[in-house]
Amino acid sequence: MKSIKHYLLPIIALSLLSACSGMSEQGKNTAIGAGIGAVGGAVLTGGSTLGTLGGAAVGGVVGHEVSK
Repeated sequence: MKSIKHYLLPIIALSLLSACSGMSEQGKNTAIGAGIGAVGGAVLTGGSTLGTLGGAAVGGVVGHEVSK
């Protein structure tokens, strides 16, 4: 039986893509940065919740600043 983490990442990715349709360019970059950061944080920390959230926060800030 596969764990819920196996299915969670594709669901989050699809949600982000569909949610970005009505957003500003800066909002899109922030959301994409947070998504990429969350995946990177999860990979680097072996799926740690703190690593995933930290990666999302850092990625969101970077994505937001790239738009300026």
